[in-house]
Parts: sequence; C-alpha cells; structure tokens
Amino acid sequence: MTFESVWTPEETPAELAARLSLPFFDLRLLTRALTHRSYVNEHDEALLDNERLEFLGDAVLDFLVGAWLYNHYPEKAEGELTRMRSSLVRTEQLAEFARQLNLGRAMRLGRGEIQAGGRQRDILLCATFEALVGALFLQTDINTVQDFMNELLEKSSEHFLLPQDSFDPKSTFQEWSQANKLGIPSYVTVNTSGPDHDRLFEVQVLLEGKVYGTGAGHSKQVASRVAALNALESLN
Repeated sequence: MTFESVWTPEETPAELAARLSLPFFDLRLLTRALTHRSYVNEHDEALLDNERLEFLGDAVLDFLVGAWLYNHYPEKAEGELTRMRSSLVRTEQLAEFARQLNLGRAMRLGRGEIQAGGRQRDILLCATFEALVGALFLQTDINTVQDFMNELLEKSSEHFLLPQDSFDPKSTFQEWSQANKLGIPSYVTVNTSGPDHDRLFEVQVLLEGKVYGTGAGHSKQVASRVAALNALESLN
C-alpha cells in the first residue's frame, strides 16, 4: 500500500452505483454527492462539494418520509407522525442508513477528516446520505427516490410499531409473569443472520423454560420488545 492510497476512497462512484443498483448515468453528479468540502480544499481537480446536494436531499427526505408515515400509519395523529418523522430524519438515523449502504468507503474526504475517523462520523455520514438522495432525485425522479427509501424505511419501521414513550411490552410482560408467580422472563437470542452491517436477530422470551413469544429485529433490544409484545398478544 502506498502512502497516497491511504487517502483514496475504497470504492469509486461507478462501483458504488453498481453495488447499490443506483441508476446514475451521470457519474459526475454521484461523485459530487460523495465529495466533502475538505476534499475540494486539497484537490485542485475537485471543483464542487456536496453541500448544495445535501440541502436538496434534506428537503426531499422530509417529504418522502412524511408521505411514507402518512400512508403506513393511518391511525396516527399529526403530533405522533411529526415525532416519528423527526426520529427518522435525525442525524443519527440518517448516519445509520449510510452505514447500511456502506457509504463510508466511497466518501471523498480530506486527509484531516480521514485521520479524525470521518468515514464513521455520524455528521459526515448523514450529510453524504442526504447529498446522495438529492443527487438521485436530480438524476431520476421522486418515484425512484421513494423506491430507494422504501427498503430502508421498512427496516426502521420496527422501531415505531411500538409506542415507546407510553408502553413498554417487556415491563408489562414482566408485571404479568410476577403477578402469576412465574418469575422474571428471560430473553434468549436464538438466531442471528445477515451481513455485519445489516444483522437480523431472532429472540425468544421464556418463563420457566417455556417459550411465550418470539420476535425479530435489527437489534437485540428491538427483537426483545417484539418478542414481549408477541407474548402479550398470545395472552390477550
């Protein structure tokens, strides 16, 4: 490995487009979406960074996420939909979307940002994801961007199926088990599948060795909550 290769992205824009099946016929637009201001400052051939695309992508995401929530949760009131949208478009969540897509390896960053761990920093991953959405919107249309977002949103929807602020199924199930003198539930991970960046966990909740519910999710915490909810539903 040469000294210069340390600062070179592991994946080219063309490779990224092919891996994610992104319909970019103008790779200059995708390249711009991946280019941070720090890279432009160090490379004379790079004329534009991704900040304007980030601005556009932010607006597109607000609309698409709002429309997706409106259609998927017809029973939710406006205030709850607003809270859910805020959670889905916050920096940490958009950075998680970027990690699921492994965008970090294609980001074009300056040396200082790379040395500071920029490929894993939430703020840079979020900005790159927003810029990617903005570029995809300019390259195609709103329906294509919605299709791109649907899979990511479906994976995240499990976090919003349970009203976390007012109802904790694990606590409720434990209250039931203790009231019936069955002790404290135990949660066991029975299966893990998927690549490292997109793990799916399957968890069972047991009382005295008996399985009362099973749940799946992209974190053990979510899978445990779904298992507890499944147990409560089976008990009516």
